[in-house]
Amino acid sequence: MRSPRPEASSNQLFDNADSFGMVFDEAWQRHSAQNPGHTLSSSEKLVLILASCADHPFMLSNPAMAHQVAEFRIRLLGL
Repeated sequence: MRSPRPEASSNQLFDNADSFGMVFDEAWQRHSAQNPGHTLSSSEKLVLILASCADHPFMLSNPAMAHQVAEFRIRLLGL
């Protein structure tokens, strides 16, 4: 009988677009909750949130693709 796989920790980061997308979404939502009256444009907020995710492995290995993923998430989720 196989032993069960240990649950992945929610704070694990992986060098892939899915992991980056989840971290980006959380950072975007956190910023919105903490700064509900901010006057940033969507593009200014994008720059700010990408900077807050700068140490994510996917952002480090493929910043251009991470930027595309972020833009896609904004469109997809209507952020």
